Amino acid sequence: MSLDRIGQALASFYDDLIAEGIPDHLASLIRQVQSEPAAASEAAPRAKPQPLKLALVVEDDAATRALAEALLSDTELGVLGCDSAEAALNVMRERGGDVALVFADVSLAGAMDGVQLASAIALLWPSARVVVTSGGKAERPSSLPDQAVFIPKPWRPFDLLTEADLATSTPQPIIS
Repeated sequence: MSLDRIGQALASFYDDLIAEGIPDHLASLIRQVQSEPAAASEAAPRAKPQPLKLALVVEDDAATRALAEALLSDTELGVLGCDSAEAALNVMRERGGDVALVFADVSLAGAMDGVQLASAIALLWPSARVVVTSGGKAERPSSLPDQAVFIPKPWRPFDLLTEADLATSTPQPIIS
């Protein structure tokens, strides 16, 4: 079985594990498996150009999601939108290495909220910049991962564009 298939299998179990918490040794294994195929492909000569970096907007309110997508489309990032954390995790499984910025609301459609999504991304894709927003609380949720940024609603377009710029110009540290 290839490392890529093992990584996909481990990632598919993630949704069930997030509710119980993932032991550090399993999270470390998942990160290693996900990074090894990328390292192997970098050693081989590439015929394709470097993939476009992406911004992932995760918001259950269609109008707010459309606004964030429109703002981010004026940056150098490609933009994808989702209304749930589960849909966002599917995108991350497929394109996680290309995602530079995840902009998520705390309240989302589906079983997971934006804080749980931020925790999953911080654990499995630590190089992605995660920005979480909420209109319900003006304070940073206590369970939000340290590396995630919190912006209360109503957010200003400038704040979102600044985070997009930081996501493309300041590489996030890879936590091992």
